[in-house]
Amino acid sequence: MSLPPRSAVKPLLLLGICWTTLLVVLLAGAAHAQTYEPGEEGTFSIIGRDPATGQLGMAVHSKTIAVGSRTRGGKGGVAVIAHQSASNPMYSAIGIELLEAGMLPQQALEMMLRSDERRDSRQVAILDSQGRTAAFTSATISDWKGHRCGENYCAQGNTLAGPEVVAAMARSFATSTGPLAERLLSALEAGQSEGGDRRGVQSASLMILKPLAIQGYGDRELDLRVDEHRDPFGELRRILHAVRSGEMLSEANANIAAADLKGALHKAFAARDTSPTNDNAWVTIANIHLRTGDKANAIAAIARAVELNPANKNQLKRNQAFAALHQDPEFIKIVGVQ
Repeated sequence: MSLPPRSAVKPLLLLGICWTTLLVVLLAGAAHAQTYEPGEEGTFSIIGRDPATGQLGMAVHSKTIAVGSRTRGGKGGVAVIAHQSASNPMYSAIGIELLEAGMLPQQALEMMLRSDERRDSRQVAILDSQGRTAAFTSATISDWKGHRCGENYCAQGNTLAGPEVVAAMARSFATSTGPLAERLLSALEAGQSEGGDRRGVQSASLMILKPLAIQGYGDRELDLRVDEHRDPFGELRRILHAVRSGEMLSEANANIAAADLKGALHKAFAARDTSPTNDNAWVTIANIHLRTGDKANAIAAIARAVELNPANKNQLKRNQAFAALHQDPEFIKIVGVQ
């Protein structure tokens, strides 16, 4: 008995996967739709792709608590999926299975909608790793509602001040450059500047997925959430700045290890300016100043680090990078005795 040619194996496997996945959709998908109903919510969001890095991401806001806990889904290297108005995780879980089985986003979306008894309460958008999109906005969810998909993005929302909210998000993303996280957050802020959710503000989140890298499983490059805040947009941007500041400090430490203290100080200052309340930036600045023999500025930076985070009193006494100061009266005055 001869084996089928290698070129025929993949289609045969794909056929089996597709039938299995369709069965899951028809049986489990409808069950999900019946048993998971957290309540309808006004939401606006944007999903996007960076073809240069392979990243996929989503930024979302709603006048509800913890919108990021239920409206987002996806898998690095496969797709990112937004499901809102009445969110349902079936669209994320089954959607990824269908896409991995070979379906196009539009095919996967249509299949899931057919299996969903409450599809009239949904707003769903899919963006895959090749930039292909599909979106659905029910005609019966709260006005204003709608979506707009373009090259490498889909913007969508409901219970909005008007169509200008989605238009602003789409325009912002389509005309921006830079890291995907910043582009998505700027697009979300552009939507808010046009009125956003007509009921007000409360929660927001930002998620960036990268092709699987952590032991073949981890794909979350960023997963930031502001679950309840009077200024969720400003708070989300503050957190993103803190993340970027930490990344700059990693570069500064690499410069220190390479004996490039000038480059290290430049990066550490950039980290401080990006997130002025990041006490780690001040500790790194103090370390670099001490290495260059600038004790006065090292002490000043230590004082600021302790002011921002009093726990640095104990940490700095244990940090061997500051061993030369451990008996120094000025240092002891700031952190206390050993």
